[in-house]
Amino acid sequence: MTKMPHGMSRLDLFLKECLDHHALNDDRPLPQIFGYLKGANPVTGNLSKQQIVDGFDALVESMRVSTVKDGPADAGMTFFGQFIDHDITLDATSAIGTRIDPRSIRNIRTPNLDLDCVYGDGPEASPYLYGEDHLSEYMLFGREGSEHDLPRNHHGRALIGDFRNDENIIVSQIQGAFICLHNILMEQAEANAEKHHDVSNCAAMGIRSEVWHDVINPGLRSFEEVRRFIRLHYQWLVLNEFLPSFVDQADIDHALAHDIFPGAPMMPAEFSVAAYRFGHATVQPEYVLRDGEAPLDLFALRGFGPRDDGATIEMAQFFGAGAQKALPVGTDMADTLFELPDFIVGSGLTWGDLQIPVERAKKLGLRNILRDRTAMQLPSGQQMARHLGIPELQAPKELLDHHITKTPLWFYCLQEAQAAGKGKLTGVGGKIVASVIVRLLKEDAESVLHVPGFTPWPGFGDDCSMASLMAYVEKHRDGVKHRKDLFCG
Repeated sequence: MTKMPHGMSRLDLFLKECLDHHALNDDRPLPQIFGYLKGANPVTGNLSKQQIVDGFDALVESMRVSTVKDGPADAGMTFFGQFIDHDITLDATSAIGTRIDPRSIRNIRTPNLDLDCVYGDGPEASPYLYGEDHLSEYMLFGREGSEHDLPRNHHGRALIGDFRNDENIIVSQIQGAFICLHNILMEQAEANAEKHHDVSNCAAMGIRSEVWHDVINPGLRSFEEVRRFIRLHYQWLVLNEFLPSFVDQADIDHALAHDIFPGAPMMPAEFSVAAYRFGHATVQPEYVLRDGEAPLDLFALRGFGPRDDGATIEMAQFFGAGAQKALPVGTDMADTLFELPDFIVGSGLTWGDLQIPVERAKKLGLRNILRDRTAMQLPSGQQMARHLGIPELQAPKELLDHHITKTPLWFYCLQEAQAAGKGKLTGVGGKIVASVIVRLLKEDAESVLHVPGFTPWPGFGDDCSMASLMAYVEKHRDGVKHRKDLFCG
């Protein structure tokens, strides 16, 4: 057990080695190392660091809007995207202002859509996430006085697979919903023969029957079946609802049909540091948590601590018909994100000998661009467009006025969406995001892409979606008979 890669049970390890026909560390790019799609793009030229930062700051200020408009995606998709990000990537090394080669950075998350941010390493290796004795296949959830909060230790820290999923009360409750879904399905499969049959048959799709008998711990058979059942539906939702909410469908279809970046690392910095950060531009300045209540400022929704039931959200406010909407992907950004509070950013930044004052350091957009140029030195948007054979967009006026002719990749992806994406990523941004997510599914022999004929379980409704999945959880979570035995903190 001590030699298992992070996030892998015995079943996972067997499938990776036998179904993929290779071990994790063969001659392909190491899956848990970051890297480049194209290569480093160092800062060059005669401009001083101060002049460069002034140009970037002018560009970011051009994004600031006090009046926002709705885009095509449900508001909850912004936070589901955050949840997905925390499932596939965690860089605990790089820092703004300090150059680091992404190929030297270990990705602490498994680069698979496997929900290791929920399950950790499973009951055998992450027992602190699970119940005791006969409840060892159930996940801890709730506490006395707050039955819908995450499980917590006596310091109030959430006991979950990725600590970042407690950073605000919306992503925290998406995390909680997947924990609850596991417990609901565990109990239903135990108590109802028909549902057990549905879960078991779905979990077995694409896997030889002897695997379940010869490889996994017999005492964890039900756990492994429920986990794979949920993973397949989660992957289906990522592919069929999340991506189309934010990415042009033509780019998704192209990624499914072609390997756009052959031989590329599983987790390229152009994706994790730039293109996938499109979600920052879709954040609303405030959200309604429950029907009929006044909206709350984004930063009033802070997490990393105990949450009482008065802050429990109604998922229908975030997913489905009548839900609030995310901002469209584009170059407008709510002014809330230009003054990050002290508990997020409390000091300035350093780039070599340049001191960047805290007033600028609090601008989320500027932080994104500085991470790109000072830490990761990503290729520009124009360089990536040429690499992909896509017509280039000119650098915005704010950069040209400061003698900067190449656009940082994060902003370039938003610029494309603004110009031609109708509120969704297209061009360079669309191809990077779609290709990386699809490749994670293609390279995972267990994924939903390798299950011919997969259709979502009708128990979630005629139209499986995040809205129907969340409604199913809200309907059944309080009926789990063991739920109070799973309270923690």
